[in-house]
Amino acid sequence: MKFMILVKATKDSEAGVMPSEQLLTAMGKYNEELVKAGVMLAGEGLHPSSKGARVRFSGAGRTVIDGPFAETQELVAGFWLWEVKSLAEAIEWVKRCPNPMLEDSEIEIRQVFAAEDFGAEFTPELREQEERLRQQVASKG
Repeated sequence: MKFMILVKATKDSEAGVMPSEQLLTAMGKYNEELVKAGVMLAGEGLHPSSKGARVRFSGAGRTVIDGPFAETQELVAGFWLWEVKSLAEAIEWVKRCPNPMLEDSEIEIRQVFAAEDFGAEFTPELREQEERLRQQVASKG
């Protein structure tokens, strides 16, 4: 099962406060554990929302909204993509994570949809297209 692990933003992360050498070292060690265990597929930190934008969809219309965004508790400061056996395993890994922020913080765990989750609407043709695209992406990496 794949899970997206979302590191929620804080006032400091949104202010652009960078992690200390101590935190970077602890996170590097933690990431090494994830890789050695075959859990980590990807992971990155994100710039503050002040350097980003949102695109709002309304019918055929598109509206661009420049950051920053006020709802800090709803923002993401970083992520991992993990392959684990269950939600319980993902929770156990997150509980071992160093606090990713200089202040109280939160990490959200969300399962990634698999092809079989979409049922009959995900036709054989759509499955073939999805597999072809995944192979193209993998070949660029």
